[in-house]
Amino acid sequence: MPDTKNTSATKSTELTDRGQTVIADVVVAKIAGVATREVPGVHDLGNGPARLAGAIRDHIPGSSTDVQQGISVEVGETEAAVDVTIVAEYGVAIHQLAAAIRKNIISAVEGMTGLKVTEVNVSVIDIHLPNDDKAEETEPRVN
Repeated sequence: MPDTKNTSATKSTELTDRGQTVIADVVVAKIAGVATREVPGVHDLGNGPARLAGAIRDHIPGSSTDVQQGISVEVGETEAAVDVTIVAEYGVAIHQLAAAIRKNIISAVEGMTGLKVTEVNVSVIDIHLPNDDKAEETEPRVN
């Protein structure tokens, strides 16, 4: 799945004898985004353009982090699938990081929504090096 916010009208619907529960895919995407950011070793989410937009947004007073950045979901009536695009911290074992992300997303989504998570695909598109922070601090800002 591409690294975009899922804007479709896909929803999980549960009908009981006491009423209906509808869970929009944006809810699942936000839960997955927060769960991913909780895992140590995840530096950032999303591809280059998404991270650039996020960095710009972070410098706008009053704006908040887009927790759906780097997350794409497909939600059915009883199941959900999640694709995550991340930048990992240098030095982490990527296979263990991906496993921890999967575990955290599955736990959070299933626990909060009751949906069965059928798959969590993790794409590691970059590694954040320790020197990257120093380079960002010394680069002149263009106004």
